[in-house]
Amino acid sequence: MKVINLGEANSALNNIIAQMRDKKIQKDSLRFRFNLERLGQIFAYELSKVLEYSPKEVITPLATASVNTYDTKIVAATILRAGLPLHQGIIDIFDNAESAFIAAYRKYGKGDHFEIEVEYCTCPDLTGKTLILSDTLLATGSSVEICFNRLIDQGGTPKMSHFICPISSIYAIEYLQKRLPENTCLWTAAVDEELTSHSFIVPGLGDAGDLAFGPKLNL
Repeated sequence: MKVINLGEANSALNNIIAQMRDKKIQKDSLRFRFNLERLGQIFAYELSKVLEYSPKEVITPLATASVNTYDTKIVAATILRAGLPLHQGIIDIFDNAESAFIAAYRKYGKGDHFEIEVEYCTCPDLTGKTLILSDTLLATGSSVEICFNRLIDQGGTPKMSHFICPISSIYAIEYLQKRLPENTCLWTAAVDEELTSHSFIVPGLGDAGDLAFGPKLNL
């Protein structure tokens, strides 16, 4: 798995990450969702540079213009619920992409032990296409691995797979590099060095789903 960290270069992307991490600014759920959507747009734009292109003839009111446009068939998938604003930003750029959605959550047992539960998945045919799977945080890597495998089981094998996770832990990156195939690429904007005993990223930003949509009941 290839890893691309856009946060290593100086750009406005880092200002967005800073706002999302700031415990005062992140209290504004509207801004938090908007920042996630903006990140999705930036990641999608950068990712678009590695797609396959060919010239197309476009008829204007005055003549014919030749424009290089991408030929790649894209399926944009996201992990509910925190990934929804990120997904919106991605399909703002890839406006002809198909969409897939998968619901996954941590089911805790005794102590800090948990398993990833997947309860819902809807996916178009992935065969020979490019899959873009997005989630806000990459803490342990388990959710992305399980959701990726579930999408493949249901939709078939994509030609190439990209994972967009704005904040990642070094632990999760090392975990996925051992388990994902070579034709995969992780796009991130920050790599944090620590996980708590509860597998939360430090410094991280907190619970992205709660910050975007409000707290949930843990039934």
